[in-house]
Amino acid sequence: MGGSRSSQRGHASVSAPLPGVAFLRPAWLALLLGGAVVAVVSLSSWLMQPDAGGSEPAPETAADSPSLINSALASMRPSATPETAAMRSGLEHQPLTDAALARTSPLLGEAEARLIGIYRLIQRSQPRDALREAEALARDHPNFQLAQLVLGDLLNLQTRPVKQLGDVADTQALAAGQQLQELREQSRRRLAALTDRPPEGTVPSQFVTLSSSSRHAIAVDTSRSRLYLFENTSARSTDTQGRAPAASMKLVADYYISVGLAGVDKRVEGDLRTPLGVYYITSSLDPEKLPDLYGAGALPINYPNVLDIQRGNTGSGIWLHGSPSEQFARAPQASEGCVVLSNPDLKSLLARVSVRSTPVVIATELQWVRPEALNAERESFEATLGSWRALKSAGDLAQLQSLYSPRFSNQGQTLADWWPRVEDEVKAKGERALKVKDLSVLRWRDQDDTLVVTFGEVTEGARRGVTKRQYWMREDNQWKIIFEGTV
Repeated sequence: MGGSRSSQRGHASVSAPLPGVAFLRPAWLALLLGGAVVAVVSLSSWLMQPDAGGSEPAPETAADSPSLINSALASMRPSATPETAAMRSGLEHQPLTDAALARTSPLLGEAEARLIGIYRLIQRSQPRDALREAEALARDHPNFQLAQLVLGDLLNLQTRPVKQLGDVADTQALAAGQQLQELREQSRRRLAALTDRPPEGTVPSQFVTLSSSSRHAIAVDTSRSRLYLFENTSARSTDTQGRAPAASMKLVADYYISVGLAGVDKRVEGDLRTPLGVYYITSSLDPEKLPDLYGAGALPINYPNVLDIQRGNTGSGIWLHGSPSEQFARAPQASEGCVVLSNPDLKSLLARVSVRSTPVVIATELQWVRPEALNAERESFEATLGSWRALKSAGDLAQLQSLYSPRFSNQGQTLADWWPRVEDEVKAKGERALKVKDLSVLRWRDQDDTLVVTFGEVTEGARRGVTKRQYWMREDNQWKIIFEGTV
């Protein structure tokens, strides 16, 4: 439960597929929206014919009806305006224009980019063009239920005004129940991700420093149902210690995702929630060995992480995975705790990311900042880490131990249990100094302020070292180590 077991049940996305969308009439429309081949009914040729006067009819029906795109945003908007939310999280509110779409579409999955293009045509009162594109999208992706729903609205638009996404009679809407609302919410979130954008050149505040060995990094904003994929371009700009500032990160993909049925902030096994925190991809599972439920594959992450364990959070088996073949995408909250993508988007992710070295930040709301805004905290912590390295190099065990928290724990070992291992490491290196290479620092702030620090520890003169991961927590305004181990 809660994505907490490696069984099929443990990772189930529990929202059922829309069952033929039989609440829509007439019957041919029910077939269309249920995922049948769209070629059964094609009205685009009829709609494109000239009227009796020899010219195309003016689009008064579309113009007089509230725009689908505007009503999808307005009717389901949270109490805070998009502008307020954007200011709070560092996003930039942008109108949905051709120029904005041209900038953003390359980051989106192919199907979503086409869907947003259809919304744009509706917004511009071009229903015939929108219908033609919607028919093509539904034909190419017959399991894309949101695209089928938009197609149904465009067909209805030919005979009556359409006031909202999935505009059907009240009795028909009642039959659809929650599933229609889920599709509307999916649409709203996809649109909001297009209008509230990370400003060019900004990064999530968690990415303080990323090693060149981490070629990509993932950030998930659960409130917006988005996964942002960054490419680390630091291979061209690292310093002598193999580290690079967040300025070397480039946003290369932006995908719609689903999270747990009960939301986020996982605490207990089976709570149907997605965890929040800093994680790493641990493996890549062969889709041929997985049930259809997981679609194109799965990328497990290391939940519970050190912080989760120290807080007593339970459960396991949280994956980034695909969707079952019958559905293109899930409702915004539909899994037992996993992060679920469409299969095309997951395939794109699988082709890029690496196991063990790809960090995954999952936050309720990402805070977007300019890379230079992280300089002060980066430099401050690196000075602290430098002190740790210098004390260990000098063999000053008393002062070194002062950097470790009384809360230190490693698989049940207290600091007293762990310390003999540190003493052995200091003795084994002799008088040789230690070097820190390939440093990554990711920050997580909630009730505590924590840093997840990964680096290579190499003894001077040695060709190889070990990869270490430490968790540092701010205590009484000082950074202290609460965990240390090898990766």
